[in-house]
Amino acid sequence: MENNASELKEKVVAINRVAKVVKGGRTFRFSAVVVVGDENGHVGVGNGKAAEVPDAIKKAFKNAENNLIEVPIINKSTIPHEITAKYLASRVILKPAPKGKGIVASGTIRIVVELAGYTDIYTKSYGSRTKQNAAKVAISALKKLRTVEKLASLRDVPVEHILKK
Repeated sequence: MENNASELKEKVVAINRVAKVVKGGRTFRFSAVVVVGDENGHVGVGNGKAAEVPDAIKKAFKNAENNLIEVPIINKSTIPHEITAKYLASRVILKPAPKGKGIVASGTIRIVVELAGYTDIYTKSYGSRTKQNAAKVAISALKKLRTVEKLASLRDVPVEHILKK
C-alpha cells in the first residue's frame, strides 16, 4: 500500500498501564495495541509504548501501518478456506461462512477481520485470550491464507488442475 494512510481506519484494541517502582514511588507508562485496515484486503496490528496515552497510540498506529499485510477476500465477503493458527498460548480457527451470515467472532478477532474487509466468517479462539495475543494470532492466521490462483502459481500448474481434485 503506497501512502494510502488517509483511507486507513484504526481501532484501539487495548491500553495497558504499566507501573515501575523506583525509589521515589511509582512511574507509570502506557502500552497500546492498535489495529488498522482499509476494509478492502489490507490489515495490520501494532504496539506502542510511551509515558502518555496519546503518544502510545500514535506509536502503535505507526507500527501497525508498517506491518500491513494483504489478505484474500473471496466473493467480497469471506476467506478462501479454513485455517488454524497459533501464537504463543493463543490459538484461533477461521472458517468461511455463507453470504449473509455475518461475522461470528469475539472482541479483538472481530476487530481484525472487520478491518480486513470480511463480512461473513466464523471464528473460534482457544487458549490465552489476551487482546494483544488475540490480535497477533488473527493476523498470523490471515497471513497463511492462499487463493486457488496463488496455489496454482506456486505449483506451476493450471487452476483447473487444482479445482478438479
